[in-house]
Amino acid sequence: MSDFVKVCSTDDLVKNSGVAALVNDTQIALFYINDEVYALNNFDPIGKAYVMSRGMIGDLKGELMVAAPLLKQHYSLKTGECLDVEGVSIPSYPAKIENNEVFVKV
Repeated sequence: MSDFVKVCSTDDLVKNSGVAALVNDTQIALFYINDEVYALNNFDPIGKAYVMSRGMIGDLKGELMVAAPLLKQHYSLKTGECLDVEGVSIPSYPAKIENNEVFVKV
């Protein structure tokens, strides 16, 4: 398994929103919420496009989630599981912030 990779500074992120980053040839969607960072693959498996970083974030029945921008399915920011379609998920990656630097393990 790979090690954590430094991706960016927290200054490069937008609070309560997503940004895209390329980590080891993998497009990642980073979400910066309440001083925590969540990382999902940027590919929307239903909409078939690299757009997840553009999704709207929110809370669905207590689950922190992102709504896919194309067809509006909801995905858990913690697990990547689709909350609307059984058996569909997006890869999620461990992410952390240390000294205002963002690290992701892909």
